[in-house]
Amino acid sequence: MENKSKLFSFLHFPISKIIIGLAAVAIATVSVQSGSQAILKYTSLNDDFQNLAVAVLAATAALVAYYYLFTFFEKRKIDELSTSHFLRNVFTGFFTGFLFLSVVILVMYFGKSYTILSFNPVSFLIPALALGISSAVFEEILFRGIIFRITEEKLGSVWALIISSSFFGFAHLANENSTIFSAIAITIEAGLFLGAAYIYSRNLWLPIFIHFAWNFSEGGIYGAIISGNGLEKSFINSKIDGPELITGGAFGPENSLQSVILGLIIGIMFLWMANKKNKLVKPYWKQQKNDNQ
Repeated sequence: MENKSKLFSFLHFPISKIIIGLAAVAIATVSVQSGSQAILKYTSLNDDFQNLAVAVLAATAALVAYYYLFTFFEKRKIDELSTSHFLRNVFTGFFTGFLFLSVVILVMYFGKSYTILSFNPVSFLIPALALGISSAVFEEILFRGIIFRITEEKLGSVWALIISSSFFGFAHLANENSTIFSAIAITIEAGLFLGAAYIYSRNLWLPIFIHFAWNFSEGGIYGAIISGNGLEKSFINSKIDGPELITGGAFGPENSLQSVILGLIIGIMFLWMANKKNKLVKPYWKQQKNDNQ
């Protein structure tokens, strides 16, 4: 009994839960991704539609793995994937992410650093659709659903936001053309922004659709580089040339000053609204202090 108790305590220790969660979701996602790629290459679908199908299947695998793992592991209802306000989160998330990128691009346009050269067929949006689905679902489950949520249980919202945002930002150092500044920029504008959106909604669908609209519009619509990586196809053929402070340079608009400032402002707004609704969680030591009073 004592050994079982020690094993239970070890498995439910926050760091253990985070590692198990990350591993389970990653294994499920990569397995389905690899398997579906191997099968779909024998179909008549072109490469763009194959990649889209793989992205949908891999994203589904990540969601299913997360849902069933933590249903079993934590013996609770997975409220953060509740669909009770799904459409509201879809529209709010997509509009917020799209508007954010549109303002960032608009600053570049008025600064004469963004030029529209031509327009392509709507089908050129498919690669960005695939990228947006896979990156939004997988990264939000890992960084907000697992790292932020589990850390918050012990350390509270503020520390969990700092830690998860930093992991999210500096994980992008693995991307092409990344720098320390780009990692800090992602930490502030995206880590804070998306984490605060989760705190406000207490639902992963809101940050998932913000993240999706962000990547989809950045690379698919406006033809800009996404976190150091460019897409071969986009709806708008654009020329981006100007001061790195405005364009973000080789890393893309996420590395720009206006992106950092706007992401910070929106993140603070989400935190302010969350605080008004008493959705910020205190660290466990402050909770214990209140309980003892």
